Amino acid sequence: MEGMIENAVVIDLETTGLHKKTDKIIEVGALKIRNGKVVDTFSRLIDPGYPISEETTNLTGITSDMLKDQDSFAQVADELEAFLEEAVLIGHSITTDFAFLKKAFVDLRPRGYEFAKKGIDTLRLSRAFLPPEQKKTLSAACSYFGLSFQPHRALEDAKANWFLYQKLVEGFAKKEPALFEPVELRFSVKRDTPIMKKQIEQLQRLMLEKEIELPLPVESLTKSQASRLIDRIRSGSL
Repeated sequence: MEGMIENAVVIDLETTGLHKKTDKIIEVGALKIRNGKVVDTFSRLIDPGYPISEETTNLTGITSDMLKDQDSFAQVADELEAFLEEAVLIGHSITTDFAFLKKAFVDLRPRGYEFAKKGIDTLRLSRAFLPPEQKKTLSAACSYFGLSFQPHRALEDAKANWFLYQKLVEGFAKKEPALFEPVELRFSVKRDTPIMKKQIEQLQRLMLEKEIELPLPVESLTKSQASRLIDRIRSGSL
């Protein structure tokens, strides 16, 4: 099909929240596209290292019990990186998924590691070509083209997004080919640092006060994980 990227990875993530630098990936769903066809899939639940919130469960259908025996991101990183190869990434708000991926990979890799990718954003394309009154969420954009699906599980979202991308190419690529060109994805990220002594003391005190037990040692958390966990305990969302 004219205007279609023939070799790409359509990807979707589920995460513990929207904070790109502190929240964690809990599910990856991806389709490997070669010559315009799906040739492989990647679907994994990922243990973020701490219980997820009720809000996240309500949104995704993923529970803490589903995640507690799964691999960590560190354990799936090599497999995922090999799956992604040098492919162009396609996603609905791909800059958000890219930011979570880059943060996760940079935290694991040697200093100087660059997670560099080009991407195509179907949300941006939907905003450019669908009617102004049409909602542009993934499910709404797919519905516009006749596909109904249950959103918020990563692999199903990736499959729906592949459908959406093809429909957008079919309908609009000839009119505005430049908008369908991959662009360099950018996100500035710093490596996570270990938990601070002050945070350990805060967490231990809060856990005692709230009668909370964590499924992992406090000392194994990073500084950002600890900060997020402290906020969740204080807000009563844990």
